[in-house]
Amino acid sequence: MTFDVVVIGAGAAGIGVAIALKHAGIENFRIIDRHRVGESFDRWPAETRFITPSFPTNSIGMLDLNSVAIGVSPAFSLEVEHPTGQEYASHLRGVAEFFELPVHEGVDVLCVAKIGDEFRVDTAQETLRAKHVIWAAGEFQYPKLAGIRGIEHCIHTATVLRYEELSGDDFIIIGGYESGVDAAYHLASYDKRVRLFDNGCPWNDESSDPSVSLSTYSLERMREDWFEDQVELFPHTPIASVAHLDGVYEVTALDGRVFRTCTPPLYAGGFAGSHLLIADLFELREDGFPLLNQNDESTVIPGVFLCGPAVRHDKHVFCFIYKYRQRFAVVAKAIATSLGLPAEELETYRKWGMYLDDLSCCGEECVC
Repeated sequence: MTFDVVVIGAGAAGIGVAIALKHAGIENFRIIDRHRVGESFDRWPAETRFITPSFPTNSIGMLDLNSVAIGVSPAFSLEVEHPTGQEYASHLRGVAEFFELPVHEGVDVLCVAKIGDEFRVDTAQETLRAKHVIWAAGEFQYPKLAGIRGIEHCIHTATVLRYEELSGDDFIIIGGYESGVDAAYHLASYDKRVRLFDNGCPWNDESSDPSVSLSTYSLERMREDWFEDQVELFPHTPIASVAHLDGVYEVTALDGRVFRTCTPPLYAGGFAGSHLLIADLFELREDGFPLLNQNDESTVIPGVFLCGPAVRHDKHVFCFIYKYRQRFAVVAKAIATSLGLPAEELETYRKWGMYLDDLSCCGEECVC
């Protein structure tokens, strides 16, 4: 059997684009995930919450910022404004069940290749054949573990189960964007001393794009009295190396200063991303992200699409759910068109801000 589409990944991107496929009239597809629906969110540190607020605004023609489909809202189903990862994973599983999505869990993808006009998706269990493939495996389970000499002595924040359970009273965090500030916030709330280092100064960035500056949620938390008391900020302080000597961790900055702690430094340097696993299917941009055409399709192997936080177009970064969900309908429409389907129902997505196919409207800065 040959599927019209195989979607790889059952997180926010995979579930969201699969719903768009159904709305486009595509029924012969399968979603596969090596774990289960929402697994990456389940793996968030227990204290971490969404920086984007959820609010059920469907009644006035707007979507909850964390919704992946029209008519659903995590705020409505969970009754919280800033869900934890575990709460959001539960929401995604409910959405997948409601839309009766053909999800197959526990399927580990080994290789994706195009043979003639079809794709062959080799898994540990079976080989699937498809006319199209959508890669939506995300990035959280693929943390960045390079760039600093001795990084193996650090703990990546994506591997922390609960900040409360980390032993020690003196922490160094490398990386001052969302994950780093989140870690500092929670450790400080447990009366831990924290030193937070960043190459730049994201907490003072004047951009209104949360993809490049801190969210208002993080900035607000940084103004807590106890955060200011417990956390020392080191902007414009790139770290060159980390060493472990006689039970002490030495963190050396590029300017030669050495900082010491008895606890393993936390690394909040972002994610390598799952797209590196299929780098042979895409031409890469200068920044290492996949180069995409106007339909988020590979420029070198037609029929393979990218959905999720790794989507980039020029200087536009679609790294949050409310950003990359706007491209679900674009991908679904392109696939439906190739299958000879009109996909008229997708026009509804435009009314809900879920169909962004004109990028000229992006990039506008706030004026005050």
